[in-house]
Amino acid sequence: ANAVLMGLAESKFDNLTMYSEILQDSVFKLIKCGKVTQASGCAFTPSPTVWEMYKEDPELYRNRIVLRPLDISNNPEVIRRLGVISMNTPLEFDIYGQANSTHVMGNRMMNGIGGSGDYMRNGYLTIFSTPSTAKGGNISSVVPMVSHADHTEHDTMIFITEQGVADIRGLSPLKRAKLIIEKCAHPDFREQLYDYLKMAQRKNGHEPVDLEHAFDMHIALEKTGTMKEKSKEEDHYDYTRRFTA
Repeated sequence: ANAVLMGLAESKFDNLTMYSEILQDSVFKLIKCGKVTQASGCAFTPSPTVWEMYKEDPELYRNRIVLRPLDISNNPEVIRRLGVISMNTPLEFDIYGQANSTHVMGNRMMNGIGGSGDYMRNGYLTIFSTPSTAKGGNISSVVPMVSHADHTEHDTMIFITEQGVADIRGLSPLKRAKLIIEKCAHPDFREQLYDYLKMAQRKNGHEPVDLEHAFDMHIALEKTGTMKEKSKEEDHYDYTRRFTA
């Protein structure tokens, strides 16, 4: 999220105001370069480098930062009334628009949900942004079904990876799935996701789900260390090696 926000330093946008829970490094840097004029939160957590920057000119930040109690900074009514553009970085999201912000493989906590629930359910515009892959390309951030759901398809609007942007507002489940795969999934995983969607469609239903294969990519990761499917050449090599042995 810090990297995404720092992109605003090179943007055409000026006089930005921020309403958030925790204020991190990017906020201080955007204040210093003049892009952010006001920032509100309940706490700030600068790195040692940014803390030194703060101490060089505390008045600059004191006049632009307001810290409020958590029950104000995360108040759903206030977030909705202000029309906040909400941003969150998920660990993974699925083809229908559910997002997992907290648990690796559904059970190992990496982050707390923090204020993302308050902001993503009540923001004027909700944006989830993340790289399309992790761990050297072995993990796809786009999966058939999230292993843990923090944000349902009813609270999500826009998904962004370095591959593109999927605005799923007002779309049917199938249209959402095709758009997310096309715009957000890494090319190495698109065929797998399309194959799953074809299998799921055989089950019919408004939002097709194939329970037998919904977590195939997660299971493959646990067993082999990658979500990537073996190519036909690799399968043939493994078969030949076993047969020869």
